[in-house]
Amino acid sequence: MSASSPADELWVFGYGSLMWNPGFAFEERVPGKLIGAHRSFCVKSVHWRGTPEKPGLVLGLDQGGACIGIAFRIAPERAEHTLAYLREREQVTNIYREGVRRVWLRDGSQRAVRAVTFLVDRGHAQYAGALAREERLHLIRQGHGVGGPNIDYVTATAGHLAELGIEDRELRWLVERL
Repeated sequence: MSASSPADELWVFGYGSLMWNPGFAFEERVPGKLIGAHRSFCVKSVHWRGTPEKPGLVLGLDQGGACIGIAFRIAPERAEHTLAYLREREQVTNIYREGVRRVWLRDGSQRAVRAVTFLVDRGHAQYAGALAREERLHLIRQGHGVGGPNIDYVTATAGHLAELGIEDRELRWLVERL
C-alpha cells in the first residue's frame, strides 16, 4: 500500500447526501472504504429533513463495521472554505463528531488517505440507533425540513448507491416500502 495522504492534503469522506450533493468544489472524487464505522439511519433530523415536532431520519456513520462511500480531494486553497462549509452543514445541532479517519481508495491504486469524517455522537439526544424498522419508516415518511422531504433524501441516496454498485439492504428495505 502506498503512503497515506500528506498531512496538509484535505480529503472528505461522504457516505450519504455528500456523495450526490457535496456542495463544495473538489479535485478528485474516488470511491473509498472506511473501516470501523457503518452507514446507518440513526439520526433524527430536526432541521434538514424534519422539524422538532415531526422529525425525519437521516444517515449517520455509526461505530462498527465498514462503509463504502466517496472520498473527495480538496484543493489546498479551498480547504479552509470547504471545512467551514461542512461544519455549517453537518453541525447544525452538533449530532456529529468531526474526526479524521483512514479511507482506502477503491481506484486500483491501493492508496489510503486521511479523510475528514462526521461520526454520529451516540450520546446526543437525536441519536436513534435502536429504532425498530417500522419506526424508522414512519419518521422518513413524516419528515420534511428545510432540505425538502425526507423521502427524497432516502431515494436519492439509494439511487446513488445503486449507481456505484453498493448494496445496502436496510436502504433497499426502506425504499421498497416508501
